[in-house]
Amino acid sequence: MNPWWHPIWQAIQAEFADITDEREVTQVLVRLLMAALLGAVLGFEREHKGKSAGVRTHMLVSLGAALFVLSPSMAGADEQALSRVIQGIVAGIGFLGAGTILKGNGQDTSHVKGLTTAAGLWMTAAIGTAAGMGREATALISTVLALLVLGTMPLLVEKVENVDEAKQEEEEEGRKH
Repeated sequence: MNPWWHPIWQAIQAEFADITDEREVTQVLVRLLMAALLGAVLGFEREHKGKSAGVRTHMLVSLGAALFVLSPSMAGADEQALSRVIQGIVAGIGFLGAGTILKGNGQDTSHVKGLTTAAGLWMTAAIGTAAGMGREATALISTVLALLVLGTMPLLVEKVENVDEAKQEEEEEGRKH
């Protein structure tokens, strides 16, 4: 006769039986850690620039997206089911991103803030999705490209704007003389 706690112990073991061997443990850890790390990299860049969505937000978005695709994939979901999961991630991140977008009040209603943060969260979810699906190289390359966009484009835009301002000043000086 089994002790009274034996069925309880078996039920607990069954609840934690979704990872069956060392290979699966490694796979889950690599994918989730990769998603969290890449999300942290993008989040650090945003936080360093003083933006509202920083390291923790980007890590959670990336990690969540990875988990949303990893869990059904490990449970044997087919491609159609994973496609619906990804569609849900994209839609859900849209709501999160919308919360970061602010339209100017008062006289300047054309000024919109937070679009880059929203797009960054969207990109972070895509990177997490790629990592969760076992596409770590794609996730890594995408992170590097996103960092290039976030880091170099403001410099390029500033340079172009300075050239435009200099041309306008030259034209004004030419009209005065």
